[in-house]
Amino acid sequence: MEIFKIAQTVRLKSHHDKYLSADRNEESVIQCRDGTTKAARWTVEFVDGAHFVLRLKSCHGRYLTATDEQYLLGVTGRKVLQTNPKKLDSKIEWEPVREGDLVKMKTRYGNFLRANSGIPPWRNSITHDIPHRHQDWILWLVEVLEIRPDPPKTLPRSDDADDADLSNFRLTSSSVSRHSQGESMEGSGGSEGRLIYYNVADDEGNADDAVEESSFHFKGNGLEELSAKLEEETGLEDIIVCMRNPLNGKVFPLRLALPPNNSTMHVVVLPSTSKG
Repeated sequence: MEIFKIAQTVRLKSHHDKYLSADRNEESVIQCRDGTTKAARWTVEFVDGAHFVLRLKSCHGRYLTATDEQYLLGVTGRKVLQTNPKKLDSKIEWEPVREGDLVKMKTRYGNFLRANSGIPPWRNSITHDIPHRHQDWILWLVEVLEIRPDPPKTLPRSDDADDADLSNFRLTSSSVSRHSQGESMEGSGGSEGRLIYYNVADDEGNADDAVEESSFHFKGNGLEELSAKLEEETGLEDIIVCMRNPLNGKVFPLRLALPPNNSTMHVVVLPSTSKG
C-alpha cells in the first residue's frame, strides 16, 4: 500500500485507541495506550519477489509472526508473537489491505491481525483469525514515524521456504502517486542542501493544493533547524512541520530525523493557531 512505500518505521493503532506493541518479554505482542514508547515502533521490510508483502520488525529485532498455536483452547484466534526465525518464511509476512483510511493486515492463510478487547485474558491481546463479529477489531490506523529515504528494502526468503502461497497475496489499493513516490524522494544535489517545498495550512488545518508551493534550499540536517527556517520564511511562530499521508491526503507531524541524502521534501506548515 502507498503509505507503507514511504514508511521506514510505523505505529499501528487499533479500533480501541491502543497501539500494537512488542512486550518487554521479547515474545508477546500486546496493545498499549502509550504510542510514544519504542515498543510501539515497527520497522517495515519488503519481501523480494512478493509485491506489497511486508514484514514488521519490533524494537527487539524480532518479527511480527502469525503462529499456528491457538490462543485459547476452543476458540478460533491464533497467537501472534515476536519471533526471530532461522528461516524467513511466510509466517512473518503480511499483506496490507486498504479499507478506507484504515488497513487490514492479512496473513498468508487469509486471517487478519486482530486487536481484542473484553475481560482478561482477551483484554489487550493480539490474535489472527477471520472474525464473524467485531469486524472493526481488524482495522488499523497506520501512523508513519520515519520516512523511507530510498526505495523499499527487500529481503529474500529462505531457499527452502514455502513459496506456494505467494501468489495469494494481491495489492488491493491503487499504485502510489508520482508526487509522493517520485518528487518527495528526489535528491536535490549536494552542496546546495535539500530543496524544501511548503504550503501553510489555514486555521482549520487545511492546506490548499491549488496554491503553488513555495520553496527554498535548506542546508541543515535536523527537524529543529528546519522548523526554525520555516518560521523565518513564513513569519510564523511555534509551527508544526507536517507531511501528507499519501493514503488519505491528511497531514501528520514530523517527529523524527529528516530523510537522509538531501532528498527533496514537500511539507505543510501548521500554525500554532490551527485547530488541525
